[in-house]
Amino acid sequence: MIILVRRITAACALSAALTACAATPQPVRPAPSATTTAPSAPPTLAPGPGGLTPVFKNGSRTHGRTVALTFDADMTADQGARAAAGEHFDNPGLIAALRALKVPATVFMTGRWAEQYPEQARSLGRDPLFEVANHSYSHYAFTADCYGLPTVSGDRMRADVERAYTAFRKAGVPDARPYFRFPGGCYDRRALKALTPVGVTAVQWDVVSGDAFATDAEAVTRQVLEGVRPGSVVVMHCTRSAAPTTERVVRAVVPELRERGFRFVKVSELIGS
Repeated sequence: MIILVRRITAACALSAALTACAATPQPVRPAPSATTTAPSAPPTLAPGPGGLTPVFKNGSRTHGRTVALTFDADMTADQGARAAAGEHFDNPGLIAALRALKVPATVFMTGRWAEQYPEQARSLGRDPLFEVANHSYSHYAFTADCYGLPTVSGDRMRADVERAYTAFRKAGVPDARPYFRFPGGCYDRRALKALTPVGVTAVQWDVVSGDAFATDAEAVTRQVLEGVRPGSVVVMHCTRSAAPTTERVVRAVVPELRERGFRFVKVSELIGS
């Protein structure tokens, strides 16, 4: 009888324990998350003397035969009426040629251009073949007497550059580079000082293609080929109305430079090296 009672008691205890275990929620283990690596910040130059905005003109002459093709997507703040009337400040054929030839490139874009062609700006900004950099919002000059361009006042220079970055974000460009090209390439100490708080590296060039307003593609091609050296930065334009020969120049220059052993890179790679 005592044995029977003990068995019944043990059975009840086991049943209670099993019931308690069933009622107790088990800890939920989180699913393993994929390891993500934050993208590294694009390379920039240290500030110049007096903390001024640094200026980059070309890369190393000794670290390989590299060359950066850069394209200015110009459109000034007051050219909207001309665009509405049918003038083309874009150049889809040029971009298609760069993609077909698999040429990485840096596009210096004005904020006004991004507003006029947001789909193209977004496409360039999301294509790993390209990097988008800042060419001001208005394409007004940062010094006086700069190829007849209107000028932006000293107290508006920083705001003009920052407005361009805002226009890029609105167009869907996710990661515009901290590089700035002065409209017309014109700058002075005052301009460099004004942009110091923005934290950009000013990017100039050492090879002028001469494609602006040119009609002779062969002459522009010769000028580029004669000027390129290891580490060169070539300035061209991404504007059909103002630079109609650029696509033909690129289609001629790229295979020739590759034949000479050059490798095409973005400006960020030149600065990083």
